Formats: sequence, C-alpha cells, structure tokens
Amino acid sequence: MHTEKLPDLTHDHIFDTGNAAAERGTRVVMWITVVMMVVEITAGWWFNSMALLADGWHMSSHAVAIGLSALAYTTARRYAKDPRFAFGTWKIEILAGFSSALFLLGVVAVMLTSSVERLLAPQPIQYQEAIVIAILGLIVNIVCALILGKAHHHDHGHDHGHAHGHDHHHHQDLNLKSAYLHVIADAATSVLAIVALLGGMVYGWSWLDPVMGIVGAALISVWAKGLITETGKILLDREMDHPVVEEIREVVETGDARITDLHVWRVGKQVYSCAIALVTHDTAITPEVIRSRLSVHEEIVHSTIEIHYRPQSGS
Repeated sequence: MHTEKLPDLTHDHIFDTGNAAAERGTRVVMWITVVMMVVEITAGWWFNSMALLADGWHMSSHAVAIGLSALAYTTARRYAKDPRFAFGTWKIEILAGFSSALFLLGVVAVMLTSSVERLLAPQPIQYQEAIVIAILGLIVNIVCALILGKAHHHDHGHDHGHAHGHDHHHHQDLNLKSAYLHVIADAATSVLAIVALLGGMVYGWSWLDPVMGIVGAALISVWAKGLITETGKILLDREMDHPVVEEIREVVETGDARITDLHVWRVGKQVYSCAIALVTHDTAITPEVIRSRLSVHEEIVHSTIEIHYRPQSGS
C-alpha cells in the first residue's frame, strides 16, 4: 500500500475568500439599508400602514443579514493565512449565507403574525403619505440591487475562466447571493406595499394591505428555503452528486485500477479536495501517476491517494 498527498499549497493560491467588490458592495448596501429601515418603520407606525411597517421590519433583518455578509468577507480575508483552518476560511461566507436565510424565515414569521392581526382588526391608513415612503423604499432597493449586481457580475467574470464547463450555479458566491436575495426580497415587499396602498386608496380595499403582507411572507419563505438548501449542502459536504465526482472516476479508473473508496468535498467556491482509495494489479500505477491524471481538472487542488496492490491471480 502506498499513500501520498499533493504538495502543500498556500491558501492565497488555492482558497477563494471572496472578492473585494463583493465586500465593498455589501458594506455600502448595509448602511443604505439601515437608513431606509429607520425611515420605513417610523413612517409605517406614523401613517398606520401594516404593509409599510412590515416592509420596514423586514428591512431591519436585512440590515443585520447584509452586515453579517460583509463581516464574513472581512473575517475570511483576515484569517485566510491562518494555518488552523485546514482548508481555508471560505466556509465562513457560506455560514453567513445560511444564517441570512434563517433571518429571512424569522422575518416571515413576524410578517405573517402582524398581517393576520391587522386583517382581523383593521385600522385606518394614511395612504398618500405611506405610498410616498414605499416608493422611496423601492428606489433605495433598486439602487442596492444594482450595487450588488455589479459585484455579482465581477464575481461571475472571475469564475468564468475556471468553470471547466460545469454549471456556473455550482460556483456562485452564495454569501453575495444571500445579500442580493435580501435586497430583492425588500424590493418585492415594497412593490406589494405600493399595490396594497393604491388598492386601499382608490377602491377602499383596506384588507389588501395585510393580505399583501401575507403574500410577501410566502414569497420570501420560498427564497429563504432555496438559500438554506444551497448553503446547507456545502456546510454538510454534500458534493458526491457533483459532476466532478464522475470526472474523477473517469480519469482514475483506467486500465485495471478500480476505486474502492472516494470522498469529494468543496474547499472553496471553485475548488475541491478528494480522498481516493483504489486497487490495482499494475505496480506501475503510483500516486504520482494518479496525480498526473487528476491534473487535467484544475479544480482538484488537494488529494490524498491510497493504492492497494493485489497480486495477479495464479502468481
């Protein structure tokens, strides 16, 4: 039996700890969100709009979540060279994305409770003033989405040269996506608030305000569930259904070499580690040979190779 590891490579060379554009974008968006949050909560309470108030409290959770995303970038960068992190600090960003999704679910619970209460006990609303604030909130959300969208395109362009034909979905920055989803969710609830307020002002449908709060909660819960699923897969190392696993099998299992045990897990946005055990009769197949075969896939940055040699039958 022979075991060999790839040479130790620096964290700066291998592990992706986010990009500067995403870090700057999330920080700017966080402060914009904080200011608009205060404005919407105050206006929602003053003008007695449940949709506007729900949007404001919803935005408060986004301020915390987006701040968490910015903090994750900073922390991942700060500890990128810390040897205590065996595979780098990239999963700090994934953990932040997962936490942000949980924040979204918390907001859903608050929105549902408040909307049902207001549906059962309607109160008068100052529609014109509330609509002005809701439109202002939508404009702010659009600006924030453009800021994060610019960072996302920068991230996409950086990944494009390294994707090796894989679906880009597997390489996206989930921490940035979580911040982006919070902003888009804010924009959606702002639109719903505007529709509800217009319906109430023009047709007298006061019930539309809390109903839109419920619709917004349902929409946000769907987005949160998707983000939890994506980040959870990475945190739990559920990568064995990724195309790279079959590609490893294809390049390693040539001749009479057969893999008996294979583990693949992600250690960065675009990179993977693997542990391989294989059996063969051919003593010419060495860890160096297997490493050479794996080198066609640049996303495999660390591997542990264990070879068991079995004598030829009859020898």
